[in-house]
Order: sequence, then structure tokens, then C-alpha cells
Amino acid sequence: MTTRPYQRCTRCVMDTSDPEIAFDADGVCNHCHEFDGLLGTQWFPNAEGKQKLDAMIARIKAEGEGKEYDSILGLSGGVDSTYLAMKIKDWGLRPLVVHVDAGWNTELAVANIERVVKHCGYDLHTHVVEWEEMRDLHLAYLKAGIPNQDVPQDHVFFASLYHFATQNGIRTILSGGNLATEGIFPRAWHGSAMDAINLRAIHAQYGSRPLKSYTTIGFLTYYFWFPFVKKMRTVRPLNYMPYDKAAALTEMQETFGYKPYDRKHGESLFTKLFQNYYLPTKFGYDKRLPHLSSMIASGQMTRDDALKTLEEPLYDPRDLESDIAYCCKKLRISREEFDQMVQLPGRHHTDFPTWDSRQRMAKKAQGIIERMLGRRVSVYS
Repeated sequence: MTTRPYQRCTRCVMDTSDPEIAFDADGVCNHCHEFDGLLGTQWFPNAEGKQKLDAMIARIKAEGEGKEYDSILGLSGGVDSTYLAMKIKDWGLRPLVVHVDAGWNTELAVANIERVVKHCGYDLHTHVVEWEEMRDLHLAYLKAGIPNQDVPQDHVFFASLYHFATQNGIRTILSGGNLATEGIFPRAWHGSAMDAINLRAIHAQYGSRPLKSYTTIGFLTYYFWFPFVKKMRTVRPLNYMPYDKAAALTEMQETFGYKPYDRKHGESLFTKLFQNYYLPTKFGYDKRLPHLSSMIASGQMTRDDALKTLEEPLYDPRDLESDIAYCCKKLRISREEFDQMVQLPGRHHTDFPTWDSRQRMAKKAQGIIERMLGRRVSVYS
């Protein structure tokens, strides 16, 4: 939380709940200016993107020639990854589809995954995370009191994808992540979900059982072994096409009967509660702000419509009580214990050891190696 005078961007809806936000003389925030710089550098919703996407698809097909799969796709059941799954079929790729079940899937998410996999004729591998370890890690994060309570789910999701890719000789991971709906995000709110040093430090202080089967990725593995030795990369094809979320949802509904969620990331019961109750209650962070601001910046929504959306309550009171009760039962804690963890003063992930300093050195080392090789080498496209 910040004590500076309240201010909201005049172009998007980001405000001073981001402690690092800055405004120009016209009241336009730094996030908007940074988003403008993405066009033509990381975001290509145009003819140039079509050329880059065609080249990407051709490269993936060539690398996968003679193999059972040419790529791997992580499928959560959300709009972005499900839409990408449908488009991949149109492009003629042959992905191994992996779903990581961390224990919080909604019935609707499971149904949506089944629908798109059946429609596309994909092989689906579901990795079920050992619940007692997952539960212990969730409780450690709640006791630590940091903002990003989704790290236990997010880390194992991406770590599992990388491990499945290496086991199957796959070099390309396909991600539904995209700038059109996620290009704006306050860096001050969260650290990297891939920071295994931070994850293990939090678990070491507040966990009660060893993480024997929970899949993690170490720093050197993530920044050097995968991109340089294994020559693996995660690509985000939706950044190379005009991606309109509403149009994508309509296309999926008409094509294979996809059913929408009432909230972004509504495919996870824990994420729903974390984003729509824990974050705004404990830290004053409303995750709708960066999402709606991204939609404004990418031309999918007007600022007036976004402001109207923000007037809607984050939670139906009856749903909130039901979801809290379910969460407490699954984590085997009382409602009083849950409330105490929400009400304790918030902490930041940097209150615990991180890989931030190593990351800065790794970025410099990557730059040197790239100049030596004469090509860009990165974990992400």
C-alpha cells in the first residue's frame, strides 16, 4: 500500500495501488508508454507477425520431423491456452498436451479441457501433483504473507512442462501467454514464479514436510541448461497475430462448445479466491486493473467500459463464503486460521532470499554469449 495521493491513469485504469507507477504531464502512466514500445518489438498483431508466425511454425515442424510430437503445450482450460490449442490444430502442429492438476481444478475447467482435446484429437497427459506436498507449500506461502500466492501452482506447472519436454526430446514449448491481455503488469506486485530459490526459502521457513516429488527448476537449469544446451524455448504464438479475447471466446463456443468462466483464471478455485479476495483485502491489489488496462492498450476495450467493469463487485458474497469454506476444508485449516493469515501485515517476496542478483548476472552473460554466437538465445520468444 502507498501513502502517495491517489491518481488513476487518464488512458488506462492503472492507479497508485502500483507503488512504482509514474505519470506524465497528461496523466498517462508509464505502463501505457511501455506497452506502446512493445508494438514491433515483442508484439506483432499485423502482417509482420504473420510472417514471423509462419516461420516459427515451419521451424517447429522441421525440428519435429520424424518424432511423435513436435512441440508441447501446457493446457489449463483457460481461454488463452485453449484457444491456442485450437489454432495449433489449424496450423498442422503435433503437440503433446500436458495438463498439471495441482488440486484446484473446477469441474468446468476439466470439461473445457476434455472438449478441446477431443475436438483436436490430441494426446493428453495429466500430471497430478502430490497433494500433501502441494498443501504444505500453499500453507507456507499463506504464513509468509506475500502477494503472489499462486507461485506453488505456477511454478510446478511450468517446471513440469520443461521436464516433460526434455523427456520427450521436444525443444519447443507453446504458451498461451500474450501481451494483448497481459502486457501491462506492475512489477512491484509480484516476483518471478520461476524463482526456485525464493520458493524453497519460503518453504524452508514455514513448511513442515520435505518437497520430494514437487517439480522445480533450478537457476542454472532455467537460464543456461535449457536454452543453451538443450536449445529449448518457450514461444508465445498469440503475440504474432491479432488476438481478440472476445472473438476467440466466441469462436471456441461455436467450434467445440467451450464454456466461459465468470472471472479471468476462473479455471482454478484457489486462483479465483486469491485474486479476488486475498490480494485486494490484504494488499489493496485488484488484478482486474492490469488486465483491463492491457485490453485498453491493445484496443479490445474502451476505458469507459473498463471503469464500468471495475464498479462491479469482485465477489458475490454467497460465493465468497462458499469458496473460503472449500479452501479451508481442503487445506485442513479453520476459518479463524485463514482469517488470521489474511489479516496479518503483508510481506514482500524480497523479504526472503531470491535469485534476482543471479538473474541480473545471467542476463549479462546471455548477452555476451549471444554476441559470440551471433543469434538471440532466450528461454522465451
